[in-house]
Order: sequence, then structure tokens, then C-alpha cells
Amino acid sequence: MSKRKKTQEDYYLASQWTLMARKLKKHKLAKVSMIVLAILYFGALFADFIAPYNINSEFPAAYKDTHPTKIHMYHDGEKVGPFVYGVEWVVDKKTFTRSIVEDTSEYFPVGFFVKGDDYKLFGLIPCNIHLFGTKTGSNGSPASSARIYIFGGDQYGVDLFSRVMKGSQVSLTIPFASAIISFFLGVTIGSISGYFGGAIDIVIQRIIEVIGAVPQIPLWMALSAAIPLGISTIKMYFYMTIILSFINWTGMARIVRGKFLSLKNEDYVMAARLSGVSTWKIIWKHLVPGFMSYLIVSMTLGIPGSIVGETSMSYLGLGIKSPATSWGVLLHDASNVTDIATNPHKLIPIIFVTITVLAFNFLGDGLRDAADPYK
Repeated sequence: MSKRKKTQEDYYLASQWTLMARKLKKHKLAKVSMIVLAILYFGALFADFIAPYNINSEFPAAYKDTHPTKIHMYHDGEKVGPFVYGVEWVVDKKTFTRSIVEDTSEYFPVGFFVKGDDYKLFGLIPCNIHLFGTKTGSNGSPASSARIYIFGGDQYGVDLFSRVMKGSQVSLTIPFASAIISFFLGVTIGSISGYFGGAIDIVIQRIIEVIGAVPQIPLWMALSAAIPLGISTIKMYFYMTIILSFINWTGMARIVRGKFLSLKNEDYVMAARLSGVSTWKIIWKHLVPGFMSYLIVSMTLGIPGSIVGETSMSYLGLGIKSPATSWGVLLHDASNVTDIATNPHKLIPIIFVTITVLAFNFLGDGLRDAADPYK
């Protein structure tokens, strides 16, 4: 058998998922997006290790609103490798204004896999090794006397990079969990609506229309008002997931309903009914798998909306609140225009939100093209 003939045979015998995978490999933006998302989720998984500091530890007041730390190579004309200086506040006796300056009397080497603040890896394993950080100073001062803030410090003197990494655990997982729940809610409710029709379909569609007619921000406010005050971060995480799932399932339900209306009278479905196959088996074994690829594409394209939703809720103060952190909380802390004018580094979390949303959109576009049988 010739190689060309074998390739054609493999093509015609390949499953739908195999064909989708082959098409997806040819989509450059989708491949790059998968790599970017893999890096982001890897960073979220090992955030406590990658972040040089525990955001719940004490931070020196001198690092309040500091700009990104300068990394030096030469001290007093001698090359000593990468290091940072400590900082201190200096008051101008003429204008009585305070400014942050480097204390060059002692340098602190920067290294990898250094000991630092205690944390629990994956929330279970006690550890104090961080990917990078400062070491003991040249004059013997403890490493904590100088900090390395590659993204600068916030208004509390906390390392912004550590907060971004820790916040990614919330901002990347809540929307993903919400999208999965919305997926199953949408598929279940949409299949009931499209398959049974009649009064059930009318009631479900009116509910979807009511939810869709309410502006999102007032709906967020109403649902957030139902969350008890003073609850733990874990419970807030749970409530945020439920809120986003409650809002986002309607679009998936509409898609599934439309598919069921066009497929439920097909010959293979009628044959299954006549053979005595149960209703739920027809739905989950015969109908849903027929357009599962499109559902996965819709779910992928819906995740960016959930990310923006979580960020918006936290930014408006309706979701995660300090001292817990997420990208939305960081943007909420940077909502003062005057503060941003002097500390533009506080807008760095926007870059992470934008990159994540674009990556999911490009991946969704790639999946949509791969699932299209006419391409």
C-alpha cells in the first residue's frame, strides 16, 4: 500500500476528535495560546513557590508604593553579580516632600531557590523555598532587610508580583470552574427544553429571557448582596463560582436547545425510541455526542467572559475582597487616577487579564475552525 493511499485511509477512518486535533495543530495562534495558558496555569499552581514573598507576612513600610526594584551588577566599581539595595525614605528639608532612595551602604545578592517566608505548597506541604529572592547582605544583615519587587510595591508595601501570582489562583480557577458548571447546567436544561418542547420549553425560555434582560451589574449586585458578611475566602470562592455559573448557563442552553430541535426527529433518534431506549440515554448517548465538539468550543469561548466577570465583580467590590487577592482586587486597589499617575506599575495586572482573555479567545477560534466540517 502506497504512503499516500495509507494517509487517505487514515483520514477517512479517523474519529471526529482526531480530525479536530489535526486541524488544531495547524492553527498557529491556537498553539501559541495553549502554550501561554499552560504557563499561566502552571504559575497559578506553583504560585507560592514562584512568588518571592508570602502576601500575608509583614512588609516594611519603606516599600509602600515603590517602583520596580532596580537590579545592579556593580557595587563600588566592582562586579559582584546581580544584587539589590535596601530602600529608605528621605525628607526634602526645603519642600518637606518624601521620596524613596536606595541605601547603597550594603548590597544584597539575588539568587534562585532561596529560603524565605513559610508557605504550604498545594496547601498541604510545608515549605520555605522560593524560586528567587534576596540573600544575606554584604555586611551580614538578614535577607529580609532588602526586597526584590520586580513589579513594584502596592499601597501597603506588599510585593505586587507576589500578589499577581497569588491572585492568579482565584482569577484563573473561578472562571474555569464556573464555565464547567455552566456547561453542564446549559446542556441539561437546554436538552430538556429542546427535546420535550411544549410547556416545559416555554417556561425554560421565558426564564432565560428574564435572566438575559436584567443588566449584568445590577444582577451581580443583587446576587452578591445575598452573600453573608465576614465569610471565609474559601466560601467566597464558592459563592463567586455559583454566581458566575447562574449568570452564564443561559447561552449554552440556547445553543443546545437549537441543536435538539433540529436533531430530535432524525431517523437514528426515531429508531432509538422505537427500540425502547430511555429518554435520558437518547439525550446523552445519541444526541449530545453528535455536537459535543461545538459545545466544547462554546465553553472555551465562554471562559473569557467569566474571567472578565470575576475581575469586574472584584473590581467593583462585589466579589473577592482584601486581604484575599485576585486580579480584580488588584485593579480595585489601583482605581485612584491620581495614584496611577504616580504609580503606573499598579496597572500591571491588566496585562495578565488581557493576555489570558486573548489566549482563550484565540484557542476558541482555533477549536471552532477545527470543529467546522467544511474546512
